[in-house]
This record gives sequence, structure tokens and C-alpha cells, in this order.
Amino acid sequence: MDTITNAPHTLRSTVRGRVLLPGDEGFEVAGRAWNLAVAQSPAAVVEAADADDVAALVRYARPAGLSIAVQPNGHGATGRADGAILLRTGRLDTVEIDPAARRARVGAGVPSGRLQAAAAPYGLTGLPGSSPVVSVTGVALGGGLSWFGRAYGWVSDAVTAFDVVDAEARHRRVTAETDPDLFWALRGGGGDFAIVTALEIALHPAPELYGGRMMWAAAHAPDVLRAFRRITATAPEELTVWMDLLHLPGADPMVALDVTYLGDGTGARDLLAPLDRLPAPISDSRRIMPVTELGGITAEPTAPSPGISRAELLTRLDDDAAGALLADPIAPLLSVQLRHLGGTLAQDSDSPHGPLTEPYALYLFGVATDPAAVTARQRALAAALPVSGRKPVTFLNPDETVADAFTPAVLTRLRAVKRRPRPGRPRPVQLPGGRLTPRGATRSGRRVRAAARQSPAQRTFFVGRLRGGVNDSAIAEIADGTRR
Repeated sequence: MDTITNAPHTLRSTVRGRVLLPGDEGFEVAGRAWNLAVAQSPAAVVEAADADDVAALVRYARPAGLSIAVQPNGHGATGRADGAILLRTGRLDTVEIDPAARRARVGAGVPSGRLQAAAAPYGLTGLPGSSPVVSVTGVALGGGLSWFGRAYGWVSDAVTAFDVVDAEARHRRVTAETDPDLFWALRGGGGDFAIVTALEIALHPAPELYGGRMMWAAAHAPDVLRAFRRITATAPEELTVWMDLLHLPGADPMVALDVTYLGDGTGARDLLAPLDRLPAPISDSRRIMPVTELGGITAEPTAPSPGISRAELLTRLDDDAAGALLADPIAPLLSVQLRHLGGTLAQDSDSPHGPLTEPYALYLFGVATDPAAVTARQRALAAALPVSGRKPVTFLNPDETVADAFTPAVLTRLRAVKRRPRPGRPRPVQLPGGRLTPRGATRSGRRVRAAARQSPAQRTFFVGRLRGGVNDSAIAEIADGTRR
């Protein structure tokens, strides 16, 4: 940080994009995480104009031993950006559609909604999640669960190429042919290996889409949950159903079902027939809809706000689990969401996550007005349910590490990719602060003492979302994509 504050003109002359330092107008807002409950105090904010700016910033930071944390707009921020240069990639916003190849090339800052808007005129869709404002790249780097994952698998499975800047500031194109190990790691391993400036991703046909939300008073939650279980027990891959227990500020408790179906309305209504036997809903927005309007189903906030989340994967949703889920009111939580998984997500995947065999995902969310009460309720509910103990990277909260997402064998392979020798870097640099070490690793002891002996250039590293232990100079974070 001293290097930046003592010579701010040097950083500003390094890149063409905007540079903000503490005290500059707009710095506080530019440096915030999307989740306002996550505090981060970067030494500077750099809004890259293009991929060349990214490489120039790495060249600037490396000799000075400065850290770089990368966020398009801060979804999934971990709170580990203190003292780092916060690199915003939101201006890397190019979208190119190749309808014949059913493929898109998107910059690292492109949000999911923009890709949907660009693909829709060709009858195509990406793999969007519940919110249109998270970046496609951030979601893919964490694996990514989408509305259409049951039909097409992880978002990362659709990625065919990455454009990256590595720790030596080199522009590289990474594919399964050019660098199979790095390609594997980037497709869901957390983005901790290079700064991704763009990616190519497969698109899928979506000639018709049926979707929407039904809502009832919370008193009908047992009936709605029974219908949800019945529908999801036999649902085809084209049908996705989520259930939400809601208690929003100033409103009575509610229960909702969110639906998408890759097909016509007649087919969807036949599959959802158990809902016709429920009490009349308070609202029902289901209809044939364009893929550009998917974000309106759950209507999640599109502006930054504070929140505390916890996610789990359920091994079953039997009578006991259903009873535990509805045993008590969800307050002080705002939302308890069940997502039906399965389908293609449960099949083989050449990615760090591999097959997602758990049939349901659970997402628990509350506002940060009383953090202790929110986390206690989340902990109690998770303890009462049959959870597998692992969770997707994009669902990790700031207190969790990839040890909560990956198997020990996958973690070992990811570490090997990070530590392998690269041209211009004859041996790996190990630093505390990354997420790839086991739980319980501390900043004391041999690793820290070894790091202290490195030169400033050797100590340069990119702050990774894979926090919790060893970092090296090939680490980067695209912290964008939580809960997608």
C-alpha cells in the first residue's frame, strides 16, 4: 500500500481505466462488496478498460509485492481484499454471439441478463441463475447452478475456452487442448489460478419457455411441500421447481413455488398438475415467457444490500426432513429456499465439482441486522436436516473454504495446478491467505516464515476466493456469483 500512496501517479499512468485511491470521490462506493455486510478496505480500486489494462496492472503490482483482488461487481466477495488493489472488470463487457455454432464470447464483466438478451433473438439461451446481474464469468468459475442445470449441467461444463492474464502478465487462451489441467481447474475450481478477462460458452436452444411463481400464505406450506416433493420425484430434466419459505419485512409469512420448463405451456401444466389440487394461490405469474425475463421469477434485489447466507446440499427430502423444515417459523431468516437438482447435474462432469448427486440444495438467507440470531437459526435448521457436508463454490459464504465444496482428492489436484512450475517462475511461491489449504491452517509457522524470506516480487499474489491457507503467484479471484 505504501507504494501506491507514495506514488499514486505511477498507478494512474499504468492503466487507461479509472483509478480510485482512499480520499478520492467515489472510492468508498467503488470499493464496496455487493453484499454490504461484507467489509473490504482495498488500497486502491482499478477499473480496467480492457485486457491490456489487466496485464499492465499485474506488471505494476508484481515488482512491488502488491496483491490484486478481482471482482466484476462484488457478488461473492470474501472480505479478503483489505490492503489489495481491487480490480473491477465490469468494463470488459463485450458480448459476441455465433448462432450457427451456438456459442457466445463474453467479457469478464458481462452480467447474465445481458447474455440472455443477446442470445434470445436467435432462440438460444445461456445458463442463467436466479439473478440477471451477476457475471457469467464469476458464476462459471465457481461451477454455477442455473435454472437449466437439470437439463444441461453445471454452467462451467458449457465453457469451451478462457482468455486469461496469468501471474507473469501474459495473455493466454486456455482450452482443453492448450492446457487441460488449468482448463479443468478454471471450470468450477473457484477462479483461483489466473485473471479471466473473457470466456467462450456454449448456448442451448430455447424455442419455448414456461415459467413463473405461485404464492400462498404460509399456513399452506405443508400442502405446498407435499406437492413439491411429488412433482420433483418424477420431474423430467426440462422442468425445474424451487420452493421458498418467505418472511419479508412488513409482510406475513408466505410460501412460493418457482418454476421453469423448457417447453410449451400444455406440457408444463400437465407436469405441474398436483398444484391444481392446492388452495387457490394469492398470486400466479406462470406463463410462456422470453428467456430475458427469467430474473423476474424470484425478483431478487438488483442493488447492493446486506445479508448473511448459508447453503447446504440435502441427501433426501423424506417425511422426517419435511417435518424438520416446517417445524418452526423461519424468522429471523427472510428466505429458506429448496432447489431441486438432479438430472444432468447428477451425471459425470469433467470439472472439480464432478457430479452433483445430492437431489436438493438448501439456501438460508437473512439480513444482517442481528447476525448472531440469523446464524444461530441457520445453524439449527442445517443441523436438523440430512445434509451431505459439501456445497457448491458459488454458495460458499465468507466463513467457508473450498474444503466445504471439494473432496480431498480434488483439493490435492487443484493445489498441484497452482503450484506447478511455469515459464518465468522456476519454483512456486507459497503464501498464507488462499482457500486451497485444509481447514484450521493458520498464518503462523513455517509457511509464513518462508514467505517472509521472499523478495517483494516473489511475494506478489492475486487474492483468491479459495482462501484459508496457501496462496501463490498464480492466484486470482473473480468474486461474483454467489448463489447462482
